[in-house]
Amino acid sequence: MRGRVLTIAGSDSGGGAGIQADLKAITALGGFGMSAITALTAQNTCGVEGVHIVPPAFVRQQIDVVQKDLGIDCIKTGMLATAEIVNVVADAVSEFYTLPLILDPVIVSTSGVTLLSEDAVEAIMSRLLVRATVVTPNIPEAERMTGMKIRDVEGMRTAAACLLEKGAQAVLLKGGHLPGGDLTDLLVTSRGEVLWSDARIETRHTHGTGCTLASAIATGIAQELSLEEAVTRARKYLRRAIANAPEYGSCSGPINHAVTIDPEWSAKSGN
Repeated sequence: MRGRVLTIAGSDSGGGAGIQADLKAITALGGFGMSAITALTAQNTCGVEGVHIVPPAFVRQQIDVVQKDLGIDCIKTGMLATAEIVNVVADAVSEFYTLPLILDPVIVSTSGVTLLSEDAVEAIMSRLLVRATVVTPNIPEAERMTGMKIRDVEGMRTAAACLLEKGAQAVLLKGGHLPGGDLTDLLVTSRGEVLWSDARIETRHTHGTGCTLASAIATGIAQELSLEEAVTRARKYLRRAIANAPEYGSCSGPINHAVTIDPEWSAKSGN
């Protein structure tokens, strides 16, 4: 077990996204996951039915006690819920300024539901984006962050360049919301770009894919992979987890975070 990753995000009672997905992905890739929970949600594969926001001071306390004792190699943020929590997290990140930050701007869910208020989005843009080692928006999130309409890969390039201008060190813009049989993700840094294109996996089991990808990247960075290496491994892991989804739930089901586990440790082995 190598690489200490702190995920600062909301809890998903259904286990497919949020803190639960983050910790599963970190563990599956050999890292050590720790958490600071920003919100409790009552949700399943069909949606969120209730949210309880954690007091900002307690979010900060969770971060501080982890850093003080266990140490952190990489921070990953997900659902930050309110502008007050964004500011608390930004204060903490500023104090730990040498640590890489994977910013998953959980503004719009995979299903298109808005998850963050306008003032919280503004706080992310002004305080966290400039600290981000890499920001990982989906298409609707990138549109919200840039004010641009993205219709194709060229539009992704333009939006990514805009986010770099706004202060991000790198942008991984996920193309899953664009139409077509192929899915393209774009990584842009000041040094250039990398494109990954794969055939789309036709499935309804995509709950928590954004959380999982960002956490997998954070694990790679914590394990001293380069950003490109971390993204390449994270995408491979995510695609395999989607392809082997357990088919739980009646709506957008979870993926198989345990796809990396050796069969020797599976209940199927009889041991």
